Amino acid sequence: FAARRYWPRMMGRLQDNFRRDTSGSGINGWLNYGYAVLRAGAARSILAAGLHPSLSINHISRGESLRLASDIMEPFRPWVDLTVRRLVLNSDADDFSGLEPHQKSAIVRVLSLDLQGSYGASPLQVCLDRLCQSLAGLCLGERRTLELPTGLSHIENRETV
Repeated sequence: FAARRYWPRMMGRLQDNFRRDTSGSGINGWLNYGYAVLRAGAARSILAAGLHPSLSINHISRGESLRLASDIMEPFRPWVDLTVRRLVLNSDADDFSGLEPHQKSAIVRVLSLDLQGSYGASPLQVCLDRLCQSLAGLCLGERRTLELPTGLSHIENRETV
């Protein structure tokens, strides 16, 4: 239900009848690239925190070896979505069939976006690290809450949206 309301609002004005399709091309391909970058960042943080990437909180796909990365990246997907939306708005392309090197670089820089959290502004990758470290602490009974960012820093917000 949420996706049926989210995607038309996020991408609807950019492409008529936009539907999220994980095997699709065009804007979907750009989103897939962004999610792959985000997932790689999440996997790095999971391993650095001493967690096992095949364990899961929510994702149950049996053949997937990085289920926990899929779980950890969920709260961070909107930053990929906003970056792709901005790139599409600034693109001269008609079909969005491929990504130019500068567009790939912009998507990779999502991991460097400053997010607000209890420690102040930190890059998204550091927020992934803190989330995974807090999850490890939660599993060990050393913590009671997860460390999640509260939003884009006020400067990044103006640049990204």
